[in-house]
Amino acid sequence: MHPLWRLLVLLCLLSLPSALHKQPWPDMAKAHTNSKSTLVRIITQGLTMHNAEGRIQNICLLDSLNASGQVAPGMVGWLLGGGMSLQQQKEGSANITNIHLDHGRTQMSFHKEWLSAKISLEFDIDLRLKPFNNKTAKTRACMNVAVEFWLEKDEFGRRDLVIGNCHVEPSSVYTTVLTEDVSSKMKHFLHNFRQNLEKAIPHLIEDQVCPLIREILRQLDVKLLKHLMEQTAAHDLNL
Repeated sequence: MHPLWRLLVLLCLLSLPSALHKQPWPDMAKAHTNSKSTLVRIITQGLTMHNAEGRIQNICLLDSLNASGQVAPGMVGWLLGGGMSLQQQKEGSANITNIHLDHGRTQMSFHKEWLSAKISLEFDIDLRLKPFNNKTAKTRACMNVAVEFWLEKDEFGRRDLVIGNCHVEPSSVYTTVLTEDVSSKMKHFLHNFRQNLEKAIPHLIEDQVCPLIREILRQLDVKLLKHLMEQTAAHDLNL
């Protein structure tokens, strides 16, 4: 395990009293809460250490949309019905700003030796196009990144961590235009832009965030995971 991850896991364990000594049964509800918060901290702090926000901000959105197959060559012209020249399209920009990984809304679910996590992500897209007098329109995008993982026994009874699907939940993707003072023509464009952005942006986010999440999970200590699962199981039996 990488030294930084050894330190991170150690700090998380120190913040979880029942990881160091067995807690009395009445305290299991608190331990249950701490089990989830420990994994939440490991995942969210890991994303910060791996500069997830910087990776998202560096997405070349217009180029990525053009290359993704979601739209025909010349994304802006396509959205406007072909009414712009290629040169005009190149003079536009779409920058991702104000990225917020909402740690407070990160969810963790346990079921026996199966776990899932949902990480809430929000950011703005500042869209500037020359045909609209270089006016900048701001769009807010919100979504949840979900990942599942579990412990699986091998033929010798040893447990290994298996990382399953990591994806942006389609039902969680939502965009809204924050700029109100826009022309009717630009409103029509922004409506189309939002619809197609919601189709394309999940794949772009998955490409940046999911490899980081998998790397974070691969660094987890299996014994730590098993311990947290046992705490949760004990809590559920006491309900």
